[in-house]
Amino acid sequence: MKTLNQLKVKIFADGADLNGMLELYNHNYIKGFTTNPTLMRKGGINDYEGFARQVLEHITDRPISFEVFSDEFSEMERQARKISGWGRNVFVKIPVTNTRRESSVDLIRRLASEGIQLNVTALTMPEQVRRVAPVLGSRTPAYISIFAGRIADTGREPAPLMKEAVEIMSEYPNQELIWASPRELLNIFHADEIGCHVITVTYDILKKLPLIGKGLEEYSLETVKMFYTDARTAGYRL
Repeated sequence: MKTLNQLKVKIFADGADLNGMLELYNHNYIKGFTTNPTLMRKGGINDYEGFARQVLEHITDRPISFEVFSDEFSEMERQARKISGWGRNVFVKIPVTNTRRESSVDLIRRLASEGIQLNVTALTMPEQVRRVAPVLGSRTPAYISIFAGRIADTGREPAPLMKEAVEIMSEYPNQELIWASPRELLNIFHADEIGCHVITVTYDILKKLPLIGKGLEEYSLETVKMFYTDARTAGYRL
C-alpha cells in the first residue's frame, strides 16, 4: 500500500468552514481547496463574497474554487468575471449545464479564451468531458470535476469512467481531472491508480488519513475493545 507521500493524486479539501480550511492549510498534503453554494449554506454562510474574501486573505498560494450560482448564462458570466477578480489563485466553478439542461459550453469557451481559470463542475459522463475539454482549450489552467461519488451512488463503478476522462483530457496538459464527491478514504487510492490529477475530500474523510496503512490486526482489536467498552458504559445486563 502506498503512503500518503507516495500518492501522485493531489488532495483538495472540500468544505466551507473557515477555521477548518485554515487548519488544513497548515498541512502540505492539502494542495488546494474547493467549496460550493450547498456547502456554504450548510455552513451557515450568508455573505458569499465576504466569506470568500476572508478565506483569500489567508489562502493565497494554493488553488481555490468558488462557484457561480445563477441559472442564466448572462448572469453566470457576470458573476464569473467578478469572482475571477478576487485573486490569482481563484478558479471559477461553472456547472456543465443550467437547470434547464442547456449546455454551458459557449460560456465556458468565452471565459477560457479570455484567460479566466475555470473549474467546470457537476459532470457525470465522459461524453460531457468530450464536449467541455476542447472549449477549455490548451492555454488557460482549468479543472473538470466529475462527481464520481454520485456515479457510485447509482450502482455504477466510477473508475472506468474516470479513466476514460483522463484519456480524453490527455491532449490538454493545462487541464486536470477532479474526482469529486468521494464516499470513502479508499477513493483517494482509486483516483491515484487511474491517473486522476485531483480528488476533493471532505473534512470527515480527511480525518481518516492517519488510518492509512494501519495494521488490520490492531484495528480488529480496537474494534473489539470499542464494543466491550460501550456495552459496559451502557450498563447492559442479560
